[in-house]
Amino acid sequence: MSTEDDIEDSAAPLIEHLTELRTRLIHSVVAFIVGMIICFTVWNPIFDFLTHPLCGALAERGQSDCGLILIKLQEGFFVAISISLMGGLILSFPYLSFQMWRFVAPGLYRSEKGAFLPFMLASPFMFFLGASFAFYVVTPLAFNFFLGFQQAGSVLSDQVDNATAGIAFQGSAQEYLSLTIKFIVAFGLCFQLPVLLTLMGKAGLVSSEGLGNVRKYAVVGILVLAALVTPPDVITQVILFVVVYGLYEVSIFLVRRVEKKREDKLRADGFYDDDEDDADAG
Repeated sequence: MSTEDDIEDSAAPLIEHLTELRTRLIHSVVAFIVGMIICFTVWNPIFDFLTHPLCGALAERGQSDCGLILIKLQEGFFVAISISLMGGLILSFPYLSFQMWRFVAPGLYRSEKGAFLPFMLASPFMFFLGASFAFYVVTPLAFNFFLGFQQAGSVLSDQVDNATAGIAFQGSAQEYLSLTIKFIVAFGLCFQLPVLLTLMGKAGLVSSEGLGNVRKYAVVGILVLAALVTPPDVITQVILFVVVYGLYEVSIFLVRRVEKKREDKLRADGFYDDDEDDADAG
């Protein structure tokens, strides 16, 4: 009889957790849908804002027309939907993070809450920092590179053999938006590296020494990542490599600081003996 009671008691908290999870998910989905609807109503100004890097690159080349074309009949609708999805996620992200925190926080000790909360705040900040870097620095450089392959055509009536065919940019709205979002999301996620590795270091999953020892493998991995998430131009790939590798070195520094704070706390609590460590080293 006691066994059945134990099973019922253990099942009750599980049902409560599932109910709480369902409530948080419903709130998150509703917030995301509301954000989508808001962005759908103003998708034109958002799209105009996202075309600033392209228009700026064209203006530097003396081209005043930076209009994009719709290749497919339904392309305009999918452009609006893509902007709504991205904008809805951005608008609702603070509320989504809050809902996740409300679900996780009751199961954490006070010290764990104090350690976890800064990472919850740092994650969106680093994503927006990476997205801003991509939008204001990387995309103008990339678009200047791509537009450099345009060519002015000429037709000479008396020398037809010397005529040249022109190559002019007539971009698809959906392709341009897809490329821009790819830049923004890729750099935003890459800027999460210090947050992720520092959190793993705080949990004891990685160490600064271990990260330093696999530095050469990290370089290869970052090079592969740069080749996969960026268009095939050397400038963008080099920028992404330099930025991500710099973030990797910053992560090692942050993990080392976490380890030092942990050692200082253990030493203050009497769990860390320098004399024993010196004897072991000898």
